[in-house]
Amino acid sequence: MYIKNEEQQEWFTKIDTLAYQFAKRADKHDQESSFPFENIEELKQAGYLSLTIPKEFGGEGLSLYEFVLLQERIAEGDAATALCLGWHLGCFLELAEERSWNEAIFRSLCEKVVQQQALVNRAATEPATGSPTRGGMPQTRAVKENGNWVINGTKTFTSMAPALDYAIVSAQIGDTGKKGNYLIDMKQNGVSIEETWDMIAMRGTRSDDLIMKDVKVSENALVEEERGSRDVPKAWLLHIPACYLGVALAARNEAVNFAKTYKPNSLPGPIGEVPEVQRKIGEMELELFKARELLYGAAAKWVNEPQSRMEMGPSLLAVKHVATNSAAKVVDLAMRIVGARSLAMSSPLQRYYRDVRAGLHNPPMDDMVISMLAKRALL
Repeated sequence: MYIKNEEQQEWFTKIDTLAYQFAKRADKHDQESSFPFENIEELKQAGYLSLTIPKEFGGEGLSLYEFVLLQERIAEGDAATALCLGWHLGCFLELAEERSWNEAIFRSLCEKVVQQQALVNRAATEPATGSPTRGGMPQTRAVKENGNWVINGTKTFTSMAPALDYAIVSAQIGDTGKKGNYLIDMKQNGVSIEETWDMIAMRGTRSDDLIMKDVKVSENALVEEERGSRDVPKAWLLHIPACYLGVALAARNEAVNFAKTYKPNSLPGPIGEVPEVQRKIGEMELELFKARELLYGAAAKWVNEPQSRMEMGPSLLAVKHVATNSAAKVVDLAMRIVGARSLAMSSPLQRYYRDVRAGLHNPPMDDMVISMLAKRALL
C-alpha cells in the first residue's frame, strides 16, 4: 500500500527476494553473534550501497521515502542487516541533501562506494558521553601536528565494525572547545577493533569498539565542524523506526500464520477463530497502521515539501517514539497469541522480542521526545 510508482516497485521486488534469504540466515547470525557478511555482499551486488548517493556521482539518488520503504522490508528479513545498512545509507542521504562537505571530498567518497562498494558509518558514541544526541563533548581528541591531525580515542556501538572501510569519527578539535567529524580509513595505522559486542539484541550488527591510537590523517580529513542551533532536522534517522516496524511486521506475520494453522484438540477449528485471539490480532493491526502511516506520511512530506523541513523536527522525533513503542507492543501481542512456544529458541519470535527492544535505546530517546513536545506546547 505504500509503493507509489514503478521505480519503487522494481526496487522493492529486488529487495524482497534478498530479504527472504536474509531471514533464513538471521537465526544463525543471532546465535553466533556473527556479522552477516553474505547479506552485505548480496546487497552490494544489487547496488544497494549506492541507493542514496546522488546520481551525479554515480548513485541511485533515491529519496528518503524509498529509503525507509526498502529498509523496512530488509528488517522484516533480518533486522541487524537493515540497521547496519541504515547507518551507511543514512550518512549519504544526509550529506547529499545538506552538501555540508567539500564537494571534491564528498564526490571522492561517493565514488568509492559506487565503484569499490566501500562501507561507511559514523562513529560518535563514547563510554563517557553516551548517545551523541545528548550533546556531550567527545573525549576523542584530534590534535594538529606538522600539518596533520593526530587522533586518539575510543568509540562504542560502532555498527558493522568488522566490515567498515571508512568511519566518520567525531572528536574535539584541539583545544578549541569545538567538535568536528573526521573521515578515517579503517586500514589506517593505529585503527583497531576491540570485540566488545555482547548484547542480547541486534547481535549481528557487531557494534564493537573502535580504537584510535595516534592515528595520523591529513588536514582535509576534517570534513565537518559543528554548526549552530539551526541544524536541519535529521530525517534520515527515520531508518530506525522503519527497521523496528520491519521486525514488528515479521512478528505479526508469524503470529497470524500460527493463528490460522494451530488447531488444538480442545477447539473445533484453529485458534484464529477465538474472539480473544482476534482481538489481539486487531490490536497488532491498529498499532502497525498508525505507526506506518506516521512514518510514511513524514517521509512523503519531507520529500514533497522541502520548504517545510526546518519545522519538521518535532514530528520526525515523534515518529520514532510512536513507531518503536508500537513495534514493541506488536511483538508482545504476537508472543501472547503464540503462547509459550514463542519462547523456544527455535522460534523467531524470541529473536524479534530481543531485537525490537533495541529500538527503545536508539536515538532519540523517549524522554527527550516527550520533553521536547511538552516544551513546544508551552511556548
